[in-house]
Amino acid sequence: MIDLYYWTTPNGHKITMFLEEANLPYEIFPVNISKGEQFEPSFLAIAPNNRIPAIVDKDPVDGGAPIAIFESGAILLYLADKLKQFIPQDLRGRNLALQWLFWQMGGLGPMAGQNHHFVQYAPEKIQYAMDRYVKETSRLYGVLNKQLSDGREYIAGDYSIADMASYPWVVPHVRQQQNIKEFPFLYSWFERIRYRPATLKAYEIANTINTAPTVSEEAKKLLFGQDAKTVN
Repeated sequence: MIDLYYWTTPNGHKITMFLEEANLPYEIFPVNISKGEQFEPSFLAIAPNNRIPAIVDKDPVDGGAPIAIFESGAILLYLADKLKQFIPQDLRGRNLALQWLFWQMGGLGPMAGQNHHFVQYAPEKIQYAMDRYVKETSRLYGVLNKQLSDGREYIAGDYSIADMASYPWVVPHVRQQQNIKEFPFLYSWFERIRYRPATLKAYEIANTINTAPTVSEEAKKLLFGQDAKTVN
């Protein structure tokens, strides 16, 4: 059994997508980041960076005590290695999938996140910042489109954690001011994943937990004003 500490954000969706694909038993513990529940001591003991998602695996492969994992990329890799699913088992295939997993963690996620912030939520509309992150999101879409342009259906060949990591960050393409149909190979990939039964189930679950905007005016005070004092 996996305990999943989750909210309905792109990084949260990554993990429900994996768990549904793997048919692995899990229980969701919602962490409403709009209400500051990510600062509860019980959650910080699992996820010291006060970010969702996080998991506790009650049945690790070493047979030892339950293990807590935070950071969505680390969780995907942990689960893939645990089950030996959704990550290639050969040296070259594994490293290809990991490169694209880290590409999402270091590129697509953070850059699209800054796009969301400056275009949607920043109290001042700073044109330079908006242009910077909209264009960088476009560049990253182009990189992924090129990777998919050789006829492969998924990023690293077979469906893998690289796809699960990237897909939720393309779902908000309209908010990111991207015309996804300008990237034909990415668009075909997106549609293939969109209609996978596990993807449909993951997003259906999300709608049972939260349908309100994550970033309300009140939530902005919690989400965007953090500094080192927040950690202490």
